[in-house]
Amino acid sequence: MEAAERALTRAIDTLSRQSMGPSLFVGFTGVAWVNQLLTGDPSARRQDDANAPIDEALEIYLDRSPWTDPYDLVEGLVGIGVYGLERMPRPSAKRLLALVVRRLGETARRRAPGLAWWSDPEWVPRKLRKKSPADYDLGVAHGVPGVIAVLGKIAASDLDARTRTRARALLDGAVEWLLLRELPRSSPSCFAMSAGETTPARSAWCYGDPGIAATLLVAARAVGERAWERNAVRIAMRAAARAESDSGVRDAGLCHGSAGLAHIYHRLYRWTDEERFARASRAWFARTLAERRSRGGFAGFAARAPDRSGKVTWQADPGFVTGAVGVTLALVAATTGMDPVWDRALLLS
Repeated sequence: MEAAERALTRAIDTLSRQSMGPSLFVGFTGVAWVNQLLTGDPSARRQDDANAPIDEALEIYLDRSPWTDPYDLVEGLVGIGVYGLERMPRPSAKRLLALVVRRLGETARRRAPGLAWWSDPEWVPRKLRKKSPADYDLGVAHGVPGVIAVLGKIAASDLDARTRTRARALLDGAVEWLLLRELPRSSPSCFAMSAGETTPARSAWCYGDPGIAATLLVAARAVGERAWERNAVRIAMRAAARAESDSGVRDAGLCHGSAGLAHIYHRLYRWTDEERFARASRAWFARTLAERRSRGGFAGFAARAPDRSGKVTWQADPGFVTGAVGVTLALVAATTGMDPVWDRALLLS
């Protein structure tokens, strides 16, 4: 715990010396979320609440229209929603969540039937852009499934009736649209990476059926929609049966690697008691341990990622999303009785 406190203190100190954006994954909102998770006290007075200035800054940021910044989990509105949910039931958290819903409402596009959120290619670094940029993204990290999970949790929260009603209306439209994006049954996966594609997505948290199924189940259980839950389990079953050789998995990280799949299937097993998820989780944990090297990487784990020139190489990565820390957290969750509350940042609980 002392090591965690020292690391958190360094992170907070960095906020005062380095300019950061509001991203949950790479900005000041993420540091504040971790601080809330580890030290937050709902009964603390405002003057004793280290995150109170963050709430104020985010309120100012969100209180502008039209909204032109990202809507997603990693960079945008959904990530701020995750932070706001962690801050509940403070009045500032309720105001933040109401603003998140308002901005999501004004940026949603009717797609007949349902609704979705358009992804501006300018949000993606130029070297990572595809020749044909995604229009309506189907990944948890950057797309509509992340919106679905956070709206489900907001709709079930202790907020004012107007915000909950708005959230539920957006949620219903988004789920309707998503489920109509399924690929033909003959496809190896239920979904592509975006609504404008027909190529099956890999198996991963960030993009692909496992992440979609898990976040749909989170929303379904939050609002008590049994039909959505059945669809989530059906999608997850198909994903669990997919051959490892066809999965697209190349390394061990949470984002798009074996530990991420192992953790998702572990979560699904705990939610459903379905033995097929338990078997899938064990298989992917075995693959994760097999990825560990006696030399190289960080703690034996290396991640495949683009270098500064854009070339994909093996790199030592200690991080949460793609690196050794995330792998460790998944292993701890599987081998102890500790509640993996950290995966709320991934919208997996």
